[in-house]
Amino acid sequence: MALTNVKEVFTKMSEIFNSGAAQGLDIAFQFDITGDGGGSWNVAIKDSSCQILEGTYEAPTVTLTMSCETWLAIVNKELNAMQAFMGGQLKVIGDIMLAQRIPELFPF
Repeated sequence: MALTNVKEVFTKMSEIFNSGAAQGLDIAFQFDITGDGGGSWNVAIKDSSCQILEGTYEAPTVTLTMSCETWLAIVNKELNAMQAFMGGQLKVIGDIMLAQRIPELFPF
């Protein structure tokens, strides 16, 4: 079933979090989703646990900015995140290598 709402995606992320893939990580992702239905969420991962909150993280390790449509297409596997990045639909500030671990940490 396709996810159609940004808030629903972040709720689902807490359910599907792969704690095994997070061992040894102490990072924070900031997601800034633009457009109607968007918003800001942060995902803090430490000691194989995950906390997802709406709002802005003070000093994220990685910030990802994209439209609501792009984010939904990525999580629904209609768009490859690397293609979105190369095409300018996804902007990443910070450690891009950590950003590439998102599908491993949150296997939609």
